[in-house]
Amino acid sequence: MGKVFLFGKDVDTDQIIASQYLLYPTVEEMKAHTFESLDTEFAKNVRPGDFVAATDNFGCGSSREQAPAVLKALGVKAVFARSFARIFYRNCINIGLPAIVCQDLCDHVKTGDEIELDMAKGTVTAGGVDYACTKLPEHLQNILNQGGLIASLDKDA
Repeated sequence: MGKVFLFGKDVDTDQIIASQYLLYPTVEEMKAHTFESLDTEFAKNVRPGDFVAATDNFGCGSSREQAPAVLKALGVKAVFARSFARIFYRNCINIGLPAIVCQDLCDHVKTGDEIELDMAKGTVTAGGVDYACTKLPEHLQNILNQGGLIASLDKDA
């Protein structure tokens, strides 16, 4: 169970972490500036186990890996959207951050609502209602369970 932080459509990677912060040497230093242009209090208010949700085309823009990395570093448990930019989606899987397609969730929640994710069932529960989400294939779920693609490959080596 965690709080949801709701954003709209076409949230690009520069809105997730602006380019001037990419000069910082570590993701730990960058994470305090996550969503700074959309919600100046996001990095202060998000807690480990919370969720980010958006409508369409989340993570569009550049292919910067730091965008999902700052979310994971802040403890975001998963990102929900109706659709994702392909490279953002792959970057999430690569670092072990679940990116889950959920068509109806954003129409029924607001920032601050408590939600619960059941990845095994492919559902998210908000306000006592279950919303169907894309259930990840077993091979992607295994990659996430091992902490991402690199961690998964390292374990196989």
